Amino acid sequence: MFLLIIHIFFLLLGIYLFFSVGYLLVAALAGRWRKKTSYGSHPEKKKMLVLIPSYREDHIILDTASRAIRQNYPASRFDVFVIADKLQASTIEKLREIPVGVVEVQFETSMKSRSVNAALNQLSGKGYDIVMILDADNIMESNTLEKVNAAFQKGFQAVQCHRTAKNKNNAVAVLDAISEEINNNLFRSGQRALGFSAALIGSGMAFEFEKIRSIFNLDHILNNPGEDREIDLQLMKDGIVVEYIEDAWVYDEKVSSSEVFQKQRTRWLEAQLSHFSRFLDKDIRSASGTSSFRNKFFQTLLLPRSLLLLLFGFLMITVVLTVISGYPLLFPAWGWWIGLFGAFLLSLLISVPASFYNADTVKAVVHIPVLVFAMVRAMLKMKANRKEFLHTPKAFK
Repeated sequence: MFLLIIHIFFLLLGIYLFFSVGYLLVAALAGRWRKKTSYGSHPEKKKMLVLIPSYREDHIILDTASRAIRQNYPASRFDVFVIADKLQASTIEKLREIPVGVVEVQFETSMKSRSVNAALNQLSGKGYDIVMILDADNIMESNTLEKVNAAFQKGFQAVQCHRTAKNKNNAVAVLDAISEEINNNLFRSGQRALGFSAALIGSGMAFEFEKIRSIFNLDHILNNPGEDREIDLQLMKDGIVVEYIEDAWVYDEKVSSSEVFQKQRTRWLEAQLSHFSRFLDKDIRSASGTSSFRNKFFQTLLLPRSLLLLLFGFLMITVVLTVISGYPLLFPAWGWWIGLFGAFLLSLLISVPASFYNADTVKAVVHIPVLVFAMVRAMLKMKANRKEFLHTPKAFK
């Protein structure tokens, strides 16, 4: 009886991993061989607003804001505004000297979604067509706004740019950078190749002004630390496709310590859990008959890649013990699990850009167990309905 229960457990686990790994492998292949759409300059220029929420980031926001205005886009057709949440008065004064606009906000409980909501409502009616949202550490390449404009001129109402690492200063940062690129291939490039929306990532994303303002006025997003996931759902519900511009680069700081990595992943896991429950709400279930709904829902069932690595590590140890002892613990047989693990690794290897196949990556790989266990600690620190925003400090310029 005990063996039967164990076999049923492994059978169910095997079915889950088969569909999970199969999904990742298909997305990886589609993303890698996707024909990239080229966006250049368009003669008509939409008016853009670049919003940069900044919470206590006095040490980097001046550099970010000064670089944000250096775009190969007509100066009369875009404005940069920093949303100042608990910035020092001296920092706000220096921002205005750059010059960029400043929207000062103050909340009892700070949250990015509330800051963006306040800024959008304050700046409404000023003729903006598009809003580009950056993080306080994000640096755009000089032609990014041109490419975003070209995508909107083609008819898109939402765009995710290619967010990539601006620092690879140690092993943790290298692994975080690789993780971001894997996700870019699986959930942005791969999704577009398969006919779905690119997944939003929280920054380096642009939207039609009034549409995103209406979304940020929803109660669901104002109390949600994972605002990008809620935007994803609202766009899906309205049938709006998110385009992914492969060569519209936005450089983002990668975490450089396992402690910050753990804090960041705690926030992401909590957001994923909250995101899952939203599929059960009536307003989102209205889209349940669409392939986009089914695709998004399946994505929420996927374990993070680091946890899949941990799970497969456990399974490979079980395979070795099974082969050595001859005891038929696994069902299906051990070859099934090795095949799944191989397919999972293949999906990751396909998704890693060629530029990462170097000595630095080899040195960083030995730190994978550290981050895997940081992910486990992140799971243990999760809180349902957390009200405060888990801020991850930035330092790299």
